[in-house]
Amino acid sequence: MGLPLYLAMTGAEMRTTSEIPTHFAYMACHFSPYGEGITNIPDTLPENAMLILNDRMPCQGHSPDLAAQQLWEAVSRLGCESVLLDFLHPPDSESEAMVRAITERLQCPVAVSAQYAEGLHCPVFLPPCPLHIPQEEYLRPWKGREIWLEAALCQEEAVVMPEGASFDPIFPTAAMSGGFFDAHLMCNYHLCIEEKLIRFTLFDTPESLPQKLEHAHALGVSRAVGLWQELGSPE
Repeated sequence: MGLPLYLAMTGAEMRTTSEIPTHFAYMACHFSPYGEGITNIPDTLPENAMLILNDRMPCQGHSPDLAAQQLWEAVSRLGCESVLLDFLHPPDSESEAMVRAITERLQCPVAVSAQYAEGLHCPVFLPPCPLHIPQEEYLRPWKGREIWLEAALCQEEAVVMPEGASFDPIFPTAAMSGGFFDAHLMCNYHLCIEEKLIRFTLFDTPESLPQKLEHAHALGVSRAVGLWQELGSPE
């Protein structure tokens, strides 16, 4: 596959798996709840790994300069080739200052989640494209930016009625298969025609997802990041 797919693993997964992904991402770094700075930085990583910093513990109260220094020391020591700031909390003045300090200090590619991307010139990390939206439309607002895309086996229900349509994500409980492949939306679907509505169940499969990612690559996405436990080895 031409698009690099980085598979994110925890430290425990990294220690217990028999085969490390070709494109490895370490996903367990976070802000310390007990003191200053970043915790759970590993001792070693595979060569050219991606380091992911999340904000499950908010960064408020932490020094941006210290966090940026710790990350740069970790990247240099571990030989990481990139960093992803997977921040999900809404931006505020402290978290925005944290993101600016890290993106300015580190001398490697640093991607930020979309809600932090305005005004920065670093790569932007986007959630998976909703299944009912063509990728061209989804990626258009970020044309001209380097884009990293989250990869996941998504499922969604689309209900078409005389008064309109609704689109709702489905929390996957099991992998789906079969159905028809839509080359416009780059996903599979099941169709159910009822008396007053048409119900589409849209879903990705392990076979269709690589096609979707390659299509995204052709549209300018430079790398994808997914969970090891969901996607397994891409090769």
